[in-house]
Amino acid sequence: MKITGILFLLIMSAFTLSAQIKINPNEKLVYTASYTMSGMLTSFAQITLQTKTVKTSDKTYLNLNMQATTFSKWDTYFKIRDVYESYVNPTTLVPSMYKRDVLEGAYTKTEKYIFKPDRKTIVATSKRKSDLEKTNTFTTGSSTMDIVTALYKLRTFDYANKKAGDIISVTIVFDEKEIKASVKYHGKEKIKAGPLGEVECYKISINSQTETMKGKTGNYIWITADSKRIPAFFKFQIPVGTGQLTLTEVK
Repeated sequence: MKITGILFLLIMSAFTLSAQIKINPNEKLVYTASYTMSGMLTSFAQITLQTKTVKTSDKTYLNLNMQATTFSKWDTYFKIRDVYESYVNPTTLVPSMYKRDVLEGAYTKTEKYIFKPDRKTIVATSKRKSDLEKTNTFTTGSSTMDIVTALYKLRTFDYANKKAGDIISVTIVFDEKEIKASVKYHGKEKIKAGPLGEVECYKISINSQTETMKGKTGNYIWITADSKRIPAFFKFQIPVGTGQLTLTEVK
């Protein structure tokens, strides 16, 4: 299962920021990615999320970085070395630039988006293997964002004012296309989350709007119900079964 596919299933949002929740720089979260193989849950990759402050001559950005790396024993079968990152406003999390560098088996792709929210456009540059670099400008909604920004903005939403069963329509941009999805809030639930121990979390599910209308809610995220809003556990569906991201390190 490609990491790109997992991210596409799990990360979608266009939420309003809560004044009480802020994503801090110098945060590091590490997860183990696993999926069901021959009836057994098998670990195959490490996912790392990190933030840091980046300053230019006239602006300050929050860099949101996400890396996916297969464990060495799997590299012979299907090597993954993916990097996704966004540069966002530290307060509003509005993205200015998104970059993607993907190596998944024989598949490679680099991609960069420059967001122009005042014009509701994105300038996208992409390249695959030995192909020529392509540039495309396309129109988006004013709140459309990339998948990395979406994951972090998802954490800032005020779930305390939501009721179990509430559904919110959301939009992301992926592969130069806007994608409509739905986030359903399921209430609070206590789970064991590795280094965090047992914690109370907000439980949400994320699916395409078509799947939501059919009652399908197979992709879940548990977010700690505290001021840090750490994504404590992920569970997702793939064509051959199920998978999960388990939290292993918090800094």
